[in-house]
Amino acid sequence: MGNKRIEYIIDEILDQYIFADNTKRPWIIGFSGGKDSTVMLQLVWKALEKAKHFHGFVARDVYVVSNDTMIENPIIADYVSKVLNKIEQAAVEQDMPIRVIRTIPRLEDSLWVNMIGKGYPAPNNAFRWCTERLKIKPTARFITEKVDAFGEAIILIGTRYSESANRARTMNKHAIKGKRLTKHPTQLNTWMYAPIRHLMLEEIWYVINSMPSPWGANNKELFQIYANASADDYECPVVVTDTSHTSCGQSRFGCWLCTVVKEDKSMAALINNGFEWQKPLLAYRDWIVAERNNINNRMTTRRNGTKAINDMGSYTPAYRALMLEKLMETQKEIQKKHPSTQLITNQELIAIQTIWYRDFIFDYKVSEIYHKIYKTDFNMKESNEKIQKESDMLKDACEKNPTNYDLIQELLTLQKSKSLLNRKRGLKTDIETRIENYINKEKNAD
Repeated sequence: MGNKRIEYIIDEILDQYIFADNTKRPWIIGFSGGKDSTVMLQLVWKALEKAKHFHGFVARDVYVVSNDTMIENPIIADYVSKVLNKIEQAAVEQDMPIRVIRTIPRLEDSLWVNMIGKGYPAPNNAFRWCTERLKIKPTARFITEKVDAFGEAIILIGTRYSESANRARTMNKHAIKGKRLTKHPTQLNTWMYAPIRHLMLEEIWYVINSMPSPWGANNKELFQIYANASADDYECPVVVTDTSHTSCGQSRFGCWLCTVVKEDKSMAALINNGFEWQKPLLAYRDWIVAERNNINNRMTTRRNGTKAINDMGSYTPAYRALMLEKLMETQKEIQKKHPSTQLITNQELIAIQTIWYRDFIFDYKVSEIYHKIYKTDFNMKESNEKIQKESDMLKDACEKNPTNYDLIQELLTLQKSKSLLNRKRGLKTDIETRIENYINKEKNAD
């Protein structure tokens, strides 16, 4: 281990960048801000510096793609945001062909829109619907754009054989003997390259603790985050240079609401190491897990109307509203120490309300829940004079039968919800169903 091994990897990256591939296929680096992706980007950066020194130019574009699931742990989210800003600035100053791309899930794919809006049960190992929507699809869309533009693309991944036996088996399955690049298993015209595949965990920490960050970040901050999130009894060594040392690098960071794991050891360790302000996050996450299979929280049907197995269908409207209320309470509590932290966006709140309207849920209002927690109004509608004038005209036209006004408003809301979520499919059926319900209600009233 040591400088020679690291230099060999840098030279391999340089060879792949300049000599082994004479195409202009862009490189795409998945950057989470964690230890492995940080080391990989550092070594790629060093290879590009060598390319500039020996050849005077670097032609191939390198995209650093960072995906925000919108439910990242606030500590990690803040750190990654700072690092990405430094990478952007340093790339410009050093004239590097590196571009930072930030991706997020589409509104209709966000966790809260699906759980609180549509009533999807919290993800677990049997129904892990979150991974594709929050992580895979946002990055895949960017990759597809680049493949369409260049014909092919190469994705640099920070996976290592020593991470786990499962990871090693997966890498060996796709490896091509004598080749650095392997075909992507699902993405067309896309190749994968794992430059740090042979590095051990101790070597990862060696790079982080001994090599200055090319973009000027403080790697000690990253090391300390892992140290604080470690649930082990030992302290992380300052510089790992001996295989007898066990590093704090086994800590795993994911979504703060991850309900797939039995317990969030990293967040619990952060709380035990002084970040007590995260207690409300862990409490909310544990409550969601505990209530997931409570039959009182579930409807007997799925979202498509079919009978659910064991009557464990979508979340009931009452439980969806309760989830939102407790989430808003958690956000308010977190904001006492971190005012800028937003657990759910305004766009998600509006989308949740529109979905509730589509599901004919009119007993619960997002604005009322928001007001209950924050004691301030959350305006769900445009407040310009034109909208108000149209509303007044509609009221006048329906003066003799006020229920017609309510019906028309609901139909308009259904149409707006489809536009907001980019999905007009099913609009005709939704409108016909609402009109039919209205007619039946009027007949029964007579």
